[in-house]
Order: sequence, then C-alpha cells, then structure tokens
Amino acid sequence: MPPRAGRTIFPGVSTLYLVSTPIGNLGDMTPRASETLASVSRILAEDTRRSRVLAERAGATAPLVSLHRHNERERIDKILSWLDAGDDLALVSDAGTPLVSDPGGRVVSAVVDGGHDVVPIPGASAVLAALVASGLPGERFCFLGFPARKGKERTQLLERVASSPDTVILFESPVRLVRLLHDLSESCGPSRRVVVGRELTKVHETFFRGTLEEAAGYYEESPARGEVTIVVQGQPAGDVPGPGPEEIRDAARDLLEGGMRPSIVAKELARRLGVTRNDAYRIVHELEPGAE
Repeated sequence: MPPRAGRTIFPGVSTLYLVSTPIGNLGDMTPRASETLASVSRILAEDTRRSRVLAERAGATAPLVSLHRHNERERIDKILSWLDAGDDLALVSDAGTPLVSDPGGRVVSAVVDGGHDVVPIPGASAVLAALVASGLPGERFCFLGFPARKGKERTQLLERVASSPDTVILFESPVRLVRLLHDLSESCGPSRRVVVGRELTKVHETFFRGTLEEAAGYYEESPARGEVTIVVQGQPAGDVPGPGPEEIRDAARDLLEGGMRPSIVAKELARRLGVTRNDAYRIVHELEPGAE
C-alpha cells in the first residue's frame, strides 16, 4: 500500500490496519477497507469462517489467522514477529469497528510499544449508527458495552447510567433485553427516554422509541431478535436521582449491624432515603433472612 501523504516512512516499520467491516449490510464495506484487506500479508480475524466471506468479496488472498478473546495474549509474540519481518497486517472483528466490545486491545497496545504503526480504516459502527438515529443528544455520549449479568459490577453500571448527564449507549443480547430495560427503569426512573435499535443496517432494521417502562412492556410482548443496541437519555437537568440500590443496602447493613431491629430498619430506610416501604422491607429481608 502506498505511503500516506504527510507521513515519514521508516525502514522496518510495518503497519497493523484496524479495518472496520459491515455490521449487516455488505454495501457498507468501503473501497479503502477492501483495498487494505487485499494488500496485507495476513488478516487477523475473530471468526475466520465468517471473515473469509468478506475477504473473498474484497479480493483478498492473504491467509486468515484467528484472534479472539481466548487466544489474544498468546498470539502477540507471533504478530510482532510478522511485523518485525516487514509484513503488514489487518485486524477485523466479526462486524463493525475492531476493539469496540471485541478483542484486539492487547495486540494494539503491544504493536504500538513495539514501534510499529497502527492505522484505523474507518467504517460501520453500531454505536454511532444507533446514536445518530436515536433522536437523543449526540454531542456528548458514553459507550459502556455489554452490562455485567449480576453482582456489584452490574449495580455500579446501572447507577452510572442513571447519573450520567450524557447519552449512554449499551449492547445487550436480545434474550436479556427485557431484564436490562426493567433494571434501567428501576435505576433511572420509568419515564427516562430510550431508543432500542435492532438489526441495524439489515433488512429488518427497527427502532423503538419511548420510555424505559414502555420499552420493557413492548419487548415483553414482542421479544427482540438479532443484534440489539440501546441508547439511553442522559439524566435530565434538575433531575437528581435518589440513592442507588447499593447505597440503600449499605445503609440497611449499617443499621442492622448497629443492633437495630429489622422492622425498625425498614422504617428508617423509608424515612431517611425515600425508599418505598415495600422496597425497604424487601431489602432488609434480603440482608437479614430472619427479619420480622
């Protein structure tokens, strides 16, 4: 591939190209992406079977080498040896822009540290496609990827979404979408605006626009299929969120450990933190199975 204008090429410095690929519609493959895949010595691919179809469409004849989350670390030395030998490489994910909720971050860091060039080949991105079509503010946004399925990490993510002043974008499996919408409704409030993009750029692309409560009800009745991207409105100005679930549990735990009776703890949670009486009793019983 010819040198790019304005850049000095040093002998022995090879390039790792991060090539964005279509997220559904093959027409979104850019000419530059095709030219890059056709010019490199090897293509690092998350799923070689899936990427081989795209490589052949681009006229690429380079061998495909698997690079996924289970072998990324062990591949680094070999990748660096190829670059050291003067080979240019391309990295692709199954769909969209590499490294966005996909493997490759360790490799890119090692390549940069190794003194080689890393060049992005821009293209399709589910994150940006969903954001610009959502109708929600796009000047400032935060992408948080796939939520943890349980535990403190999930609780912290939900609290982060609830308090974010910026639009938040998430990925989720369609089978876990309803649960996530219910959890977001509880943490952000049921009236927070949300847009759910499904099968972006594909034949059956759809957008649901409404509140978190409405979205949860809709997808309970009409389960989602295919790839899903969720865009959540930032915290409206002047809307100060109440205490998060972890903060409420911490307060309940402190009161219980101080010797206060469970029934009194529940009343205190409702009085101090504005928690509904039913939620307060539920939290106390979760922490103290023998609560009255």
